[in-house]
Amino acid sequence: MNTLARLCRAEWGPLYAAMRPPLLRRRLGAVPLTVGAVCLTAVLHGAHGTSWGYGLVQGAGTVRAADPLWLALLRTPLSLFVPALDLPVWGALAQILVVFGIAELCLGRRRTLALAYAATLAGTLYARLGIALGPHTPLGLPTSDAHVVDTGPSAAVVGLAVYVGWRHGAYVTAGAVIAAMVIEVLVKENLAGKEHLAAIAAVSALCAAGALRQRWSRARTGSSGAPPIQSWTLRDRPVQRRSWR
Repeated sequence: MNTLARLCRAEWGPLYAAMRPPLLRRRLGAVPLTVGAVCLTAVLHGAHGTSWGYGLVQGAGTVRAADPLWLALLRTPLSLFVPALDLPVWGALAQILVVFGIAELCLGRRRTLALAYAATLAGTLYARLGIALGPHTPLGLPTSDAHVVDTGPSAAVVGLAVYVGWRHGAYVTAGAVIAAMVIEVLVKENLAGKEHLAAIAAVSALCAAGALRQRWSRARTGSSGAPPIQSWTLRDRPVQRRSWR
């Protein structure tokens, strides 16, 4: 039990330390983006399942590779919150609540939103590239996938999970997410699975760029981040004067 607790602390200790102060201080007020994302996803899913809202959500928030690129980019912000109709919405809401919430607490609202959109956009652009390459290439997709709706919030969830795991040292968790997505593609090869891998590739590139930037910054300053050692001489010593009474 002690070994398990030690492993859990090593894996999730830094992540917990980053999450705890803002959550204790502001509670739900610390995650306004997450609360808004969960509510918007629930509303869009409910509207998407009705006769009056289906066409509205399809026209404003669903992206297909067959759409013109400018239209896909215009719909991408809302498509992040449109879950697939053939999957349980509670699963999508739980994923957004947990992963977006952790990311918002650890990274902040703006960075979380930027990473979520970057991961979603990576999947959207990959779908176009894969169809252009064709099904006979390793990264290619069949032409029929051009009319399949993009993955929705799941690509953002996967990308954020990998980035937060890397950023806060939860490497086993991040690796488990990547392995699960690879297994998904191997077991059931579909557009959503490959878009998840595209999102992971985009986020991994950002992680690598951040690591290189930190290494370059340390090399430029010529230190490992610790304060420089000062050498004291007799001249540097403060002069102490005696007061005579």
